Formats: sequence, structure tokens, C-alpha cells
Amino acid sequence: MLLAAVTGDLTIAMPRIQRLAYAILDGTLIPIDRVADQRPYYSGKHKRHGVNVQVIADATGRLVWASPAPPGSTHDLTAARIHDIIDELTSADVMTFADKGDQGARGSVRTPFKRRRFRPEPSGRQKAVNRADARIRARGE
Repeated sequence: MLLAAVTGDLTIAMPRIQRLAYAILDGTLIPIDRVADQRPYYSGKHKRHGVNVQVIADATGRLVWASPAPPGSTHDLTAARIHDIIDELTSADVMTFADKGDQGARGSVRTPFKRRRFRPEPSGRQKAVNRADARIRARGE
């Protein structure tokens, strides 16, 4: 992808990312035309064909790094693990805010509280944390 070529390798971008107050990690589906082997590129969530690009942005929402693009059927957390994004950010001790698609990332990646099936509604404190987290991530979205 052109974005990945412009931003370079993650190890090259890490010194810049380490200087940030915090980073915003988000995955996005970039639509594509159908290809010969279209099954892996079909995202059931978005109901269209595409590629899943993981993006790291700074606090103002400017692009710092973009990953190479795996097929659109790849889950955000899986794509982040394929490109070693979580390990790199954790080893560099960069506070990172991500959405619920990266739930379970651990390390220095912070995700909102997620309501689980057959569990009570999130508490007032959890909802307040989710709102604050959403305000932070809004610029990177």
C-alpha cells in the first residue's frame, strides 16, 4: 500500500512514536475492487471487500505509521499482532489508546471496557472511563 510505503517500517517509526505523549492505534478497512480470490478480502463486519490497515496516530490525529495491508477479513487485534505493533509499543513503553477491536491486547495498550454477554451493565466509573477514552481516540479515528 502507498500509506505503508510512505510511513516506512515500524522500527524506523518507533523513535518518533516514543517521543509522543501517547499514541492512538486504530484499524480501518480500505475498500477495494473485487479480486480473483475474493473470500479473504471480504469483511463480514463492513459487508464489503477491502484490506485492513492498522494506523498509529499522534495526539492531534496526524498519521505517524501505517501497516502493510492484510486482507479485510483479518481482525484488528490479529492484524496488530501480525505486524508486532503491540509488542513494539509495549517494549518502548508508549501509552497507547485503542478501540474495542483491540480488546485483549494487554501491555501498554489501553482499551475501553466492553459489556459482556450475561454480565451486568458497566458501572458508572467504567462508563466514565469509556467516555474519556473515546474523547482521546476521536482525533485518531
